[in-house]
Amino acid sequence: MKSMASTTGTEIRMNDFLAEELPLRRQMLAAVDEVLHSGRYILGKEVEAFEREWANLCETQFCVGVGNGMDAIELSLRTLNIGPDDEVITTPVTAFATVLAIMRAGATPVLADIDPDTAMLNPESIRRCLTSKTKAILLVHLYGQIGPVDELGKVAKDRNIHIIEDCAQAHGARHNGKPAGSWGSFGAWSFYPTKNLGAIGDAGAVTTSSVEFASKVRSLRHYGQTGLHRHQLLGLNSRLDEVQAAILRVRMPYLTTWTERRRNIAKQYHQRIKHPQVRLLAAPDEAERHVYHLFVITCPQRPELRDHLKSHGVESLIHYPIPAHKQEPCQWLPHDPFGLKHAEQHAEECVSLPCHPGLSDGDVEKVVHAVNCF
Repeated sequence: MKSMASTTGTEIRMNDFLAEELPLRRQMLAAVDEVLHSGRYILGKEVEAFEREWANLCETQFCVGVGNGMDAIELSLRTLNIGPDDEVITTPVTAFATVLAIMRAGATPVLADIDPDTAMLNPESIRRCLTSKTKAILLVHLYGQIGPVDELGKVAKDRNIHIIEDCAQAHGARHNGKPAGSWGSFGAWSFYPTKNLGAIGDAGAVTTSSVEFASKVRSLRHYGQTGLHRHQLLGLNSRLDEVQAAILRVRMPYLTTWTERRRNIAKQYHQRIKHPQVRLLAAPDEAERHVYHLFVITCPQRPELRDHLKSHGVESLIHYPIPAHKQEPCQWLPHDPFGLKHAEQHAEECVSLPCHPGLSDGDVEKVVHAVNCF
């Protein structure tokens, strides 16, 4: 399968927005022009249409467009009345926004360790973190793979707690035919430009199949307003705007093709990268489970490897070099009593390789060669 475009220049970049096809760019410009001529820029028909379409793709009853992915998590927690004196278990290997959203809601993040083979939350570690104050598990579908929803669903049911999915990297992922964002009480989405489905600025959404939850999120995102000039809740200003919604609607039909390309690139990496100092994370048990927002390897000699890749014209990044409990405001956070050794080792060794749909087959060949000749 050929890519939709090739990267420009000699460097193979982690993301290349300029590699997108001209017809798509023209469609986006036309969509923005239509919004400008509508005279309605906030909570208009584009947001309403996007919410219907994204809910349909996620196979949930409702979608509520919000300002960004962090707000989506906070609004989910606040809708569940999770706040002071409550605990939410999550991973230390994630974007800081995941942990920060819990803290903004007033609750306490409790950090569980990861499975070293996948870098996702380890259910056994989660069980060790459970207390009488636990109200939810915030499951990050890290790097684009749906996490251990089956095991955690049993834990949540046994303890009568909620699962909130951080789906910021998992657009279009499915497990047993069921999409990301439909497994828990909420799916929290980011459409930051680098995401598999990205806007041209900040954008987010919440998916749920509860009419009560959806109604409360809609109120909370708009100052807690329940009617004109009537505010029964203390809410936020977190509204998906019309321009971003219009852009997302244009880009959404491309998501399937982009995802297929990401999976094709990842398949080549899994089959062809062979180096004694480089370890690939485990491939998913089913192809649809992973959408490869990131393709991550680990290497004990990470600085040397990254310098080597750069010398071969291959850009790399680290997601995420400092686990949450090592961040200055979070060093007091409770965590697995057995420690977070797998999370800490992963943070020290992980490297993200280019894996976006703009890569050509030649680009993929260069990345494979650069890794293997390290």
